[in-house]
Amino acid sequence: MDDHISEAVGRPDLIRLDDGLVCLRFETMKIVSALAAVRHLLDTGAVRRGDTLIDSSSGIYAYALALACHRHGMRCHIVGSTTVDHTLRTQLDILGARLEQMPPSSDLKLDQSRRVARVQEILRAHPDYHWMRQYHDDIHYLGYEAVADRIHTQTGGESLALVGGVGSGASTGALAHYLAKRSVDVRLVGVQPYGSVTFGSEHVADPEIIIAGIGSSIPFGNVRHDLYDTLHWLAFDAALAGSVDLLRRHAVFAGLSTGAAYLAAQWERREEPGRTALFIAADTGHRYIDTVFARHGEAARVEDLAPRRVRGTEELALPWSRMDWNGSPAPVDAVPG
Repeated sequence: MDDHISEAVGRPDLIRLDDGLVCLRFETMKIVSALAAVRHLLDTGAVRRGDTLIDSSSGIYAYALALACHRHGMRCHIVGSTTVDHTLRTQLDILGARLEQMPPSSDLKLDQSRRVARVQEILRAHPDYHWMRQYHDDIHYLGYEAVADRIHTQTGGESLALVGGVGSGASTGALAHYLAKRSVDVRLVGVQPYGSVTFGSEHVADPEIIIAGIGSSIPFGNVRHDLYDTLHWLAFDAALAGSVDLLRRHAVFAGLSTGAAYLAAQWERREEPGRTALFIAADTGHRYIDTVFARHGEAARVEDLAPRRVRGTEELALPWSRMDWNGSPAPVDAVPG
């Protein structure tokens, strides 16, 4: 029996959708990293119960950190993006977290930069606060070791293509790292939106929206570029088709980043049939009812979609591109500091 709701919400399900295709489904994935990070800070004496933890978030990490603080008797301060919606604001308020939301902005880089600047301003006024630095502190890798153990046990150690949205780098990087430590033959396949600096697609704009949470307009220190073997870039329309097909074909209701990972995983399974493609479903589809699922009539057939194979980021093109990364270092503009 769990002692706190965060433990139940953070526990993923492994679902075999088809021969060679497995879904690692979370209700809210970042709870895994937030819980383990806060527990580590307490265990090492870096923070004490009652201290205030602060970070910037576009939404999902805010909820995860608020739950971890509730679990461990900490105070929580979030500098939130304009994308934090009414439902989440209400939850954070009741959980006791303080939310400062940035003013509306059509520029993602400006929104992220504003949030970081505000966090630093708060820290100057409150030096006793602890900045969680979800994008840069590798303590956010720790929670995924138990998940890697479960994958290893339930897949029987078979060869894997691990597919997931890159985002902060913690989930995909940590799972690949811990699986490799268990001698699993794993290829890491990262999924990116167009317009993200992380793997050099900032020069290509998506006319719809940037898929939240899997890319960035600023460099992240937790992304270990050398771990990635292959990259897929997917536009909103392709990811929408993937999300709708995943629900229609397999009854898995998940977010937009999952739809993108599902398409990439299906492609990787066809490329290497002897390797199981395991893709990460980081959250549920509730946030995307109006923007994605209500538009299911517009969704392309996934059978009609295929990636453009590119040899360099200068060749990237909508709606879907694939490139062998082969453990290359970070692009210059993706290096922090």
